[in-house]
Amino acid sequence: MGLTEGPWQGRERPRSPLIRRPGEHPPAPPPAHTDAELARLVALVAGARPPVESVAVGHGRDEASRAAAHAFAEAWQPAHGTVLAVVDWPEDAASWLRPARRLTAGAPDAWVVTGAAQGWAQLSRRLRHSTDWRPDRTFAFAPLGDVAVVELAGPDTLDGLRGASADGGSWYVDSGLVIHDDLGGPR
Repeated sequence: MGLTEGPWQGRERPRSPLIRRPGEHPPAPPPAHTDAELARLVALVAGARPPVESVAVGHGRDEASRAAAHAFAEAWQPAHGTVLAVVDWPEDAASWLRPARRLTAGAPDAWVVTGAAQGWAQLSRRLRHSTDWRPDRTFAFAPLGDVAVVELAGPDTLDGLRGASADGGSWYVDSGLVIHDDLGGPR
């Protein structure tokens, strides 16, 4: 079949489910992680129930996200457990299926993620739709604890996600809201 043949011949192809905002400019990279944020994130994952032994770490391709992800991986192993994979994803792509599959390969006990809003929202939608990923077993750095991220990802996509704030506090997503607390949210 050529490009003009097939089921779409004479009709407009369906629109991509990609997140697009009219007139949107490339996203600003997230800020560098803080020591307090990293310490809190390690504590959240280490204190999770059921216990976490293996994690997969994911990050956007900007330098701050890459550094945060690798800092977590170094802090997690060997003291707390195993890092099965460190996976990056683009801010803009035709599909996030490949990074979604890489992030869920090996059936980790939990996931740790960081990046800019749009890339993570796109990946989380793909994870939710195409894998056995669970937001309630996912922990995130501060840049992802923003209601704009939850809105981009869509209803129920991120409910249960929890993370650390830059000041060492914590937050979690419940019913589409980002709730900041000192106890790490629901366990």
